[in-house]
Amino acid sequence: MTVQGESAEQQWVDDHAGPVVRPYAVTRGRARPVTGTFDLISLVTATRADVSAEIGLGPEHVAIVGLCQRIQSVAEIAAHLDLPVGTIRVLLGDLVARNLVQVREPRTSAGLPDNSVFEAVINGLRAL
Repeated sequence: MTVQGESAEQQWVDDHAGPVVRPYAVTRGRARPVTGTFDLISLVTATRADVSAEIGLGPEHVAIVGLCQRIQSVAEIAAHLDLPVGTIRVLLGDLVARNLVQVREPRTSAGLPDNSVFEAVINGLRAL
């Protein structure tokens, strides 16, 4: 189905960006990464400078490795490439599986007390 006055080919071309590619086409229909979960603030660093000769990598994979020559968060990568975070997570999973990027997850709150302590403090303050 096309918009009135547009051919089928024109409908999938953006004036500024060129051909429009759906995110599921970039990930080959995958919705979850093959490995990892990748928090928004996880830090990603490339392990190699050039991956253009790697078989099976798309232009988005190569772009991520290029961006990650300097440490980038998952959110920054998504913003730079103008792709949804879910798509970036799938692509990062591919790159981690090939050891082309290294991901450092944020530290957990293991040293913090559980929520019951905070609730008790708040209740004590309310009672004042």
